[in-house]
Amino acid sequence: MSTHELTTSQAIRQRRSTKTFKNDPIPEAVLHELLSLMQDAPSSWNFQPTRVVMVRSMAQKEALAAAAWGQKQILEAPITFVFTVSIRGWETHMDDILKTGVSSGAWPQKFADWIRENAPGFQKGLGEKEREYAIKDAMIMATTLALAAQSKGYSSCYINGWDEAKVKETIGAEGDKNIAVALLLPIGLPNSEPKHPGRLSPAKTIFTDRLPSPAV
Repeated sequence: MSTHELTTSQAIRQRRSTKTFKNDPIPEAVLHELLSLMQDAPSSWNFQPTRVVMVRSMAQKEALAAAAWGQKQILEAPITFVFTVSIRGWETHMDDILKTGVSSGAWPQKFADWIRENAPGFQKGLGEKEREYAIKDAMIMATTLALAAQSKGYSSCYINGWDEAKVKETIGAEGDKNIAVALLLPIGLPNSEPKHPGRLSPAKTIFTDRLPSPAV
């Protein structure tokens, strides 16, 4: 673990996908800070659809690893965060979300009323894409957690290979069509320091106004 906290820029530069972890526990004070930082991630309409399950016991790790085709990072890391979304969770929590937005001073009542009037139609109009929109929010939260962890000396590995039905069964969401799995994120101290694998040149990935206009 780093003796000093990294800046955001340093955390971005240093973070790599870690394939092997030490099983040293994350101190509870650090974990609570990571959870608090993670929860500050934004979401569409501030509907906060992400539901995060922390897999910590060995029995759960073994079941989750089996659902993820045996990926050993899950067994080694002290915690694997399972990022899921409640696709229709906004229907249950809208009142609390709007009340908090107004009472905090972030939103005038008129804006909260506008969200109440317009957001349900927008959400329902998404149709099959409603799942996709919620998953995007989960990915933003997962990235926030990964960078926060890196800033405190903890590595991570985005895992996007798993059997969704088996993951849902492992975390107690079997058969719940409202719950969708976004990704798994083991976090812990690294057993090795992966090297940067390199990136394509900006000319191949970054453009201005329209494809394929160069960025510079």
